[in-house]
Amino acid sequence: MRVIFRADASVWVGSGHIMRCLVLADALENLGHSISFACLPQLGDMISYIEERGFQVIKLNPPKEPSEPKHDADYEAWLQRPSSEDALDFIQMVGSADLVVTDHYAISNKWQQLVRQSMSCFLVAIDDLVREHDADLIVDQTLGRKSVEYSGSARALVGSEYAILAPRFASLRELAYMRVLPETRSKVLISMGGIDNPNATLNSLKSLVGKVCADFTVLLSPRAPHYQQVKSWCDLHVNVQHQDFEADMADLMLKHDIAIGAPGTTSWERACLGLPSILIPLADNQKTICAQLLQHKAIMKVSLEDIESRLLVTYQQAIVQWHELFMSNLKLCDGLGTRRLALEIQQLIEPSEHSNLQLVFATHEDIKTVYDWQCHPKTREFALNTDIPTWEGHQSWMKRKLATTTDFFYLVEEKTTGKKLGVLRLDKIKPKNYLVSIFVAPEAYGLGVATAALKMADVIHPELTLHATVLECNKASQKLFKKANYTQQNSETFIRNPI
Repeated sequence: MRVIFRADASVWVGSGHIMRCLVLADALENLGHSISFACLPQLGDMISYIEERGFQVIKLNPPKEPSEPKHDADYEAWLQRPSSEDALDFIQMVGSADLVVTDHYAISNKWQQLVRQSMSCFLVAIDDLVREHDADLIVDQTLGRKSVEYSGSARALVGSEYAILAPRFASLRELAYMRVLPETRSKVLISMGGIDNPNATLNSLKSLVGKVCADFTVLLSPRAPHYQQVKSWCDLHVNVQHQDFEADMADLMLKHDIAIGAPGTTSWERACLGLPSILIPLADNQKTICAQLLQHKAIMKVSLEDIESRLLVTYQQAIVQWHELFMSNLKLCDGLGTRRLALEIQQLIEPSEHSNLQLVFATHEDIKTVYDWQCHPKTREFALNTDIPTWEGHQSWMKRKLATTTDFFYLVEEKTTGKKLGVLRLDKIKPKNYLVSIFVAPEAYGLGVATAALKMADVIHPELTLHATVLECNKASQKLFKKANYTQQNSETFIRNPI
């Protein structure tokens, strides 16, 4: 299948759209799809970097007279031309595609409609501004976003469980659980994105270096307008190290104790690894993310104009509240969003028998539903503990389960109706080893719900070792796990090794 990503980078757009598209591109390429990018050549673009990553770039025709955005939210100017003109150029230059992925604040329903009509393709829109799209899927990784905020027939995948992170973040999360704040000298990562037009990087350094006991790593690319000024300043301070680029951001974040940066996709990277952060919004489109993270007590915030007066005291507060920030971040993002999204795209373009089912995280609103299922005679018949739980005991147990940062409590849900059909839990036994618990709603027996749930778990959690304990008398469940490629170890235990 031919997949085309339509995204740009520039001195105004920044690098975030391209970087998250590259992560999704890697995931889709690993599934066997042919990937290309369509980009507008312009000052600060990342065309050569995309090519270095191994993807073809179709260079769209740049306008004769480049236009400069009048303000941060002048998204139309990011495209340098009307969206209909860009769509027609895209159609002419690309020719055909099976799937088009758009990630651009200047591209929405009008552009998408023209392309879909011409190419008869599937379309996935990555967004976080709640705009109108002509798409099959909309992906908005904003924390707290609700799917009903997007109108139209497209299915909206929303929330930080769909954050598009490189696989390395999920693989290092196990190590992040063991983070502790050093008693003496902290390590601070300052990363404001690829451009940092307001030069928040240098202003932050001047506010902290020499005033706190810390070593600093500064990440700023040569594409940034203040690059040379920042680099020269860093060279003058022995406890400040400057880097142009870091290929392994997950490892870099794991080595630091606190981050100072701008909101964006990198917010979910920090959250996945439990890295406490002070955020400095650099643009209007970052304010919603910042507000949601504040609401969840996962960050501290300093306004751009208050860096000099507020950053030092905010840093000191963050050190005092470090553990609370650490725990709050871990709860926000597990780093598996790219796998969930790749699964959704695969089910969209190659529907299977159970493509209408998905795994969703259980919430406090599901406590009563799960209790009713737990009390059903069929559920209790083959449970390891056959006693019917009390309502009070169940509430206490499930609230503890929902609060954990290490376990996974899923419900199996119909995509079209939202109807809940069963439970799949993965409870941590030891690092990288989880115990599987699965049961189906009484009205959904015989529909293949459990089989579908285990298949989805294989896609989302391939790196884990999954264990299951099934009573010998429960012939149907033993058959289920054998069919799902679990190896039977003895009369009642099964194991699925990493895939």
